[in-house]
Amino acid sequence: MNDRHYALKRDAEDPLQSFRNAFYHNPNEIYLDGNSLGKLPLRAQEKVGEALTEEWGKTLIGSWNAHWLDRPKRIASKYARLLHLNSEEIILGESTSVRLYQVIHALLHCDQFPKHLGTDSLQFPSDLYILEGIAKNESLEVSILSYSQETHAEVELLKKTIQDKPGIYCLSLVSYKSGYRYPLKKLNQWASKHNSIIVWDFSHAVGAISIDCKATETLVAVGCTYKYMNGGPGSPAFLYVNKKLISSLSNPIKGWFGHRFPFSFSSQFDPSQSIERFGSGTPSILSLTAVEAGVDLVLEAGILSIEQKSKAQSDYFISLIETELLPLGFSIETPTHPQERGSHVSISHKAAWHICLALQDEKVQGVKIIPDFRPSHFIRFGITPLYTRYVDLWDTVQKLIFIVTSNTFKNYSDQQPIVP
Repeated sequence: MNDRHYALKRDAEDPLQSFRNAFYHNPNEIYLDGNSLGKLPLRAQEKVGEALTEEWGKTLIGSWNAHWLDRPKRIASKYARLLHLNSEEIILGESTSVRLYQVIHALLHCDQFPKHLGTDSLQFPSDLYILEGIAKNESLEVSILSYSQETHAEVELLKKTIQDKPGIYCLSLVSYKSGYRYPLKKLNQWASKHNSIIVWDFSHAVGAISIDCKATETLVAVGCTYKYMNGGPGSPAFLYVNKKLISSLSNPIKGWFGHRFPFSFSSQFDPSQSIERFGSGTPSILSLTAVEAGVDLVLEAGILSIEQKSKAQSDYFISLIETELLPLGFSIETPTHPQERGSHVSISHKAAWHICLALQDEKVQGVKIIPDFRPSHFIRFGITPLYTRYVDLWDTVQKLIFIVTSNTFKNYSDQQPIVP
């Protein structure tokens, strides 16, 4: 296990190995940041090129009827298959932040849940900003449960908080810093028992782990499509609302694509009776076109196979870290039990930023390795089973050993770019 030949052997036996050929790759580069931005599927290049030249260029406005009007629904139906939903319960478009704003606001005003907003200290900052903005406009406060550490939820404390302060909670299924994975079904059942609802952010989970919204009794979720789903930078988000809730929710951003008959151009807003009521502006067709290639690849590979490989690669990577890196001052910040994590592995080191710079320097050992850094001392390694190889993980650990034992990390600046 503790040599490069073993990693190469695992790659040769990998049933998903052929999917790596479906993506664009740079030479001398190991990309372990798919938990932040996924790689470019080659099919996306083809599909967007066709949309530009044939649909926009040649067919022009005729493409609305010929190609574009049904595209968001068609792609959303593929996400419905992935998440075990009915196709009328999911809509694709806008950003995760906009979707979260829409559905939190709608839930607050549906009079089915106490008017209380809650989350915890592991939540992604943008989601926090949305909650705080809504709370301010509604003269409410957001209850933010703090834990004794920043790597995992203290579930019993979280359950007690929901019991004591029922309402509308927002949590990320997989924590962006540590990769900790919440017990989805357990918390949904607890929330329902205590007159509450949890709005889940699936952004750091979808495409890497299997999510069955029906089996887990999930009622509402949002998520982005540009991480493990490889939809491209800024690609449209999704919103899922269980069908029993849809008719009671009102979209606070009323736009023409949320109208029952958008092209009737009525001066009165008549909301769609389906999830389409959460439509607002005109769909971003080019971005939607790119998204389809990513979800097609995930469905072709099978999410259960993807998750199985994710667990196996994470186990392998964590074992190397424990053996090779813990003695060098690193710590593992990701749960070691497979059921308690997503598909990125986080480690920490007091010189984390400088180590990240050295990893990305191709002049060091002839390979550029791209992880990402999260303040103040986390290095995240995204394992994307459709293109990550075992040998990539082996080589990454070897470069980390060299960077620290040779003090190479001391050669780099403290200065950080806007996107670290």
